[in-house]
Amino acid sequence: MSVETMRQALTGVSGVPVTAYDANGEVEPRVTAQVYGRVAAAGIHNIVAAGNTGEFYALTPEEIRRVHEAAISGVDGNAPVTAAIGRSLREAIGMAKDAKAIGATAVMSHQPVDPFAAPASQIDYFRSLAEASPLPLVAYVRADGFSVDDMVRLASHGNIVGIKFATTDLMLLSKAIAASDPNGALFVCGLAESWAPSFAAAGARGFTSGLVNVAPKLSLAVHAALARGDFAGARAIVNKLEPFERMRTKFRNGANVTVVKEAVTYSGLDVGPVRVPGLPRLDQKDRDELFALLRDWQGSGDAFKL
Repeated sequence: MSVETMRQALTGVSGVPVTAYDANGEVEPRVTAQVYGRVAAAGIHNIVAAGNTGEFYALTPEEIRRVHEAAISGVDGNAPVTAAIGRSLREAIGMAKDAKAIGATAVMSHQPVDPFAAPASQIDYFRSLAEASPLPLVAYVRADGFSVDDMVRLASHGNIVGIKFATTDLMLLSKAIAASDPNGALFVCGLAESWAPSFAAAGARGFTSGLVNVAPKLSLAVHAALARGDFAGARAIVNKLEPFERMRTKFRNGANVTVVKEAVTYSGLDVGPVRVPGLPRLDQKDRDELFALLRDWQGSGDAFKL
């Protein structure tokens, strides 16, 4: 796939499926592939393997490769597969080369998590990784403190196809888009459907989603509304999914993946609990609230059913 074709995929919905575990807590590749398969079959434009919703930081490098393989198998050519990579620069370069070898379309570098990471040096990390990667790179920008010049330097690298912008600094986003070459890296909303209208107004294209694990029709409806400039329509759909996204923010996002995995299990694919330090399972009150919402969505045809 060419860089331009990958850029086009990023203007759509980038879905981030969950990772399934078996009864012993090990990665379950068959069910993981099923999760990826049904997300791709729903028409999601780009599939991110082992993203944050896939518990990247709770997986070993060997397990990350297993998830990448399950994703490629499950998607079965129905969408691009962007393999998530990261950790030390040397490890990330190795993961990028491995992703190419097993058939991924692109790679997405998770944000560096070193507590002493300087903003300009994080840009160096992404650019060095892009230089060594045999696949186009999406850079995941989640930290604060970057300047417009930092973003322009990131967007200008020829092998960086997209920037997953995941902070609420919309002023920086707007200025960075205006200052960057329009033919350079695409700025993508990295904060999912709830923030997609605001990001689109600032000039971003496309958005990431964990909701696709459960209700891809709602994600695609938000995208379609924004694509035709119908901000009121997009906000109406965001209001419908707000209770789900609000539940995910509990415990400072500690329940983020938990809500999604419990919903996927409710829909018929047992994906197991979240690994610590995420919240393993919801309490009964939150579970009841979630399942009531899912029943409503299933009744209207918006969510996966058993």
